[in-house]
Amino acid sequence: MRNEFMKRAIELSIESVSGGGGPFGCVIVKDEKIVSEGSNKVTSNNDPTAHGEIVAIREACKKINNFSLNGYELYSSCEPCPMCLSAIYWARINKIYYANTRIDAQKIDFDDSLIYSEFKKSIDKRKIPMIQMMRSEALKAFELWNKKIDKVKY
Repeated sequence: MRNEFMKRAIELSIESVSGGGGPFGCVIVKDEKIVSEGSNKVTSNNDPTAHGEIVAIREACKKINNFSLNGYELYSSCEPCPMCLSAIYWARINKIYYANTRIDAQKIDFDDSLIYSEFKKSIDKRKIPMIQMMRSEALKAFELWNKKIDKVKY
């Protein structure tokens, strides 16, 4: 079955290119059934976060009415970028299968190496300046959250 799921992710990536999107496709699976599909919609939706994996995660969570995809597997036509990998961890997906590598993507100008290198740097050394401000005021929300009895932990 795994081959069929990856074939579908690859098919979505090819369809995406034909439809004007980027060459990335993804399916999310549970109990040997596809729950959601996604393809790259960055340029068609003018949304830099609309990567295939993110689109599929959003659809799956909406479909099951839950933010946790614990017990699910993800099949992507390419190794997930840092943003998608982070979303996969936040969604608690159990396993990732991928076809193309980040090196393959880099060869066609989808280069994540800057982002990976930025993660390793201290905040004051990153390319995009990060300036902390109004921390004491912002801590109020954290204090309220910490005291909240009926919070939904995630």
